[in-house]
Amino acid sequence: MTSLALSVLLALASAVCYAAGAILQEHVAATTPRLASAPLRRGSWWTAVSLNGAGAVLHVIALAYGPLSVVQPLGALTIVFALPMAAIFVRRRVGAAGWRGALLATVGLAGLLSLTGSSRAQSLAERDGFWLIVITVSVIAVLAGAARLMRSPGIRGVLLAAAAGTAFGISSVVTKNVAVEWTWDAWEDALPNLVTIGLLASGGVLLSQASYRGAGLASPLATATVVNPVVATAVGIAALGEHFRHGAPGTLLALVAALVASTGLVMLTVHNAEAEGEAATEDAPQARVAAAVGPDTLAPDGQDGRDAAGGGAGPKAPEEPGGSGPHAVPGGPAEPVPPLHLPRPIPRQPTGKEKPDPRLPGRGEAVLQHHA
Repeated sequence: MTSLALSVLLALASAVCYAAGAILQEHVAATTPRLASAPLRRGSWWTAVSLNGAGAVLHVIALAYGPLSVVQPLGALTIVFALPMAAIFVRRRVGAAGWRGALLATVGLAGLLSLTGSSRAQSLAERDGFWLIVITVSVIAVLAGAARLMRSPGIRGVLLAAAAGTAFGISSVVTKNVAVEWTWDAWEDALPNLVTIGLLASGGVLLSQASYRGAGLASPLATATVVNPVVATAVGIAALGEHFRHGAPGTLLALVAALVASTGLVMLTVHNAEAEGEAATEDAPQARVAAAVGPDTLAPDGQDGRDAAGGGAGPKAPEEPGGSGPHAVPGGPAEPVPPLHLPRPIPRQPTGKEKPDPRLPGRGEAVLQHHA
């Protein structure tokens, strides 16, 4: 097996791990309380973290064997793998708009990154690395702060996913920087960068976890998938001497590819927003009925409820002996009758001393049975 084929295989395995981790993260976000420490008590969350870690390791190894222009576009396959995996394993329906958006985002991203030309490997200067971290932390803080101000789960998820993608992208830049400068004789010199990588990767995991809450899977995953390599490529072009292929025409094609990827991202966001709106519309009539009749109203399946006439006074008390009505009970000591939670009072059954009312069978009225 050639080095190029091995890098492609490793990149594909990395994309599968990232996709599986994203699906588990979204499931944990949807089934845990809104507490920062709640996911830490779920084994599935730690499985997702392990899958993301495995994906990162496989991606780094793939970069060691293959060129960035091949390995990095294959990372976009994460979103392609995630959608059918979610449909199979968690029964999540993906509409045509979702597939079109995912396809456009993936094609645009792959085109953008495939136009990135190869160049001689070089590392960041110490001063440049410091300012890169300062700018990165500032951008992440602004995106996370803006997400807290948003009421729409879709927009909030996209902002948090953009922050996560930024953290992951810069961690990849620092990882590449460590790989270029690494020597076993002076490995302690890389400790500050290794700590930075750990902090950025951990922050990216937490931000991506938060981005899935209420926003679904497709839009946050697409955002992080696009922002991650775009940020890394931008830093590579600005600080590492990388460039787009084919000169000015290649730069123009890269801008077109970026526009295609952005269009796909917008389609995914709109698709999720429409799905949330449809779910809210379906739930609205049930909410209005529950608010109108109260939580204790008798349902057709026989649940406890209050008087259907609308009163909140609860069930009616049984009449005293000798009450009025066609089925009045003659005087005498009355046995205690347990309260009944029914929508309307049930007429009493005549005792053995009375002649049954001939109207009873024809009126369709419920008859209270005597039980031993």
